[in-house]
Amino acid sequence: MIVAIENKNLTAKINLKGAELFSLQSNTSKEEYIWEGSPVFWGKHSPILFPIVGTLKDNCYLYNGKQYEMHRHGFARDLEFKIKKQSTENVTLSLSSNELSKSKYPFDFELLIDYKLNEKNLIVSYTVINTDSVTLPYSIGGHPAFALNDNFENYSLEFEINETLKRYILKNDLISSDFEEIALVDKKLRLNYALFQNDAMIIKQMNSKSISILKREVPFLKFDFKDFPNFGIWTKIGAPFICLEPWVGYSDTFENSGILFEKEGIQTLESKSEKKYSFSITIL
Repeated sequence: MIVAIENKNLTAKINLKGAELFSLQSNTSKEEYIWEGSPVFWGKHSPILFPIVGTLKDNCYLYNGKQYEMHRHGFARDLEFKIKKQSTENVTLSLSSNELSKSKYPFDFELLIDYKLNEKNLIVSYTVINTDSVTLPYSIGGHPAFALNDNFENYSLEFEINETLKRYILKNDLISSDFEEIALVDKKLRLNYALFQNDAMIIKQMNSKSISILKREVPFLKFDFKDFPNFGIWTKIGAPFICLEPWVGYSDTFENSGILFEKEGIQTLESKSEKKYSFSITIL
């Protein structure tokens, strides 16, 4: 099932499966800002990553001495959400723990995904609610893919601050201790496919909390992510999109013990408490 929200400037469409944003379109120009999801390159648009981000070592973890299997980015993106509330410009979707989720992740939770339009801005909020009687370990993140309709090399990313990015290298889908430093030039990173020969750019920490996408040096979209300490940038070689991925947590490192509560970047939430994270997409 599809739900849509709109205002005078924008229309957003969300699939209840995975609460996935699959369209953000200008009502005047009809330009589409979200990747179409062609399986030729990547058959998704903007999946939600929960209760893990990235890949676990051997695709499993330990909790209370028991081993659980969970594949890359968790299960939320594959499950059906329910509409909790809806208006013309706003919709909140909900996923609660169930028999399937507890076979992979033995905790009670509710995950709320909220989409809200405001002028030329879409605010996306994730609220993790611990409905269990024990501490909830989790990671969460976004994975929006933005459509690029020109040659990939004609685009660049402009960061909030001129800085040097410390990009950790993925090996067999895990984060190695190897890294490279990429210095921005006038706050900008020019896009080229060579950046993604070794998969995503994994940045554990950076000072910038907003990134603008520029086409031929002209900014057309701004992405703000102040609530997220970790970040990924990714595309498929030859694909006409760029993913800007705000994360709380990331893939396992090679040194990880496998115990979920010892995982690098893992968050914890006390019983009957909640935590909210938001990012926004502004059309310029």
